[in-house]
Amino acid sequence: MKTDELVALLARNAEPVPARDPSARVGLAMLAGMAIAAALTVAVLGLNPRLGRELALPMFWVKVSFAAGVGLIGLLAVRRLARPGRAIGGLRAALALPVLAIWLLAAVTLLAASPVDRTALVLGETWRFCTLNIAWLSAPVFAAIALGVRAFAPTRLRLAGAAAGFAAGGVAALVYTLHCPELSAAFIGIWYVLGVLVPTAMGALVGPRLFAW
Repeated sequence: MKTDELVALLARNAEPVPARDPSARVGLAMLAGMAIAAALTVAVLGLNPRLGRELALPMFWVKVSFAAGVGLIGLLAVRRLARPGRAIGGLRAALALPVLAIWLLAAVTLLAASPVDRTALVLGETWRFCTLNIAWLSAPVFAAIALGVRAFAPTRLRLAGAAAGFAAGGVAALVYTLHCPELSAAFIGIWYVLGVLVPTAMGALVGPRLFAW
């Protein structure tokens, strides 16, 4: 059989492969990871006994908004980077917005506070555990997102891993608000941000191996 005939035979009845959008798959994976992290929070850490009262406080919703913003923007970055050859584009600046916003609020809060109160605003009662708790809660979220991304063909592997870690850190921070009693912007701006950066760094480290194809 000649080469031209072989090519014609292989191409017979070939249909175009539909372009797949990773949004649904990655989004569902994130929700699954979030459910696992929430279950772990309740089972291992427990709910904040003051949670019912704190729901009426603006700073609780600032904390929630920060974490949700990180998770959402991280998801958008993962969605883009899951496709081969795609750059992160304008989302690079957007990734910094939640962090810059909470840092700005933290600076205003610290400047308005008396010097005696500033240490308490930064450290709160749980600074020793906050970053670590967010980091380990992000593990099931990262694993779920990674499984979703592996179904596609990312080419910027380190950046995709970092974006997955950033998204997982945001989701873990969001879930952690169910347990965390801290309401200081300065506390959130330091310990929550560090909690997000840990899985981001780990994602960048393992991305080239995890997403290789």
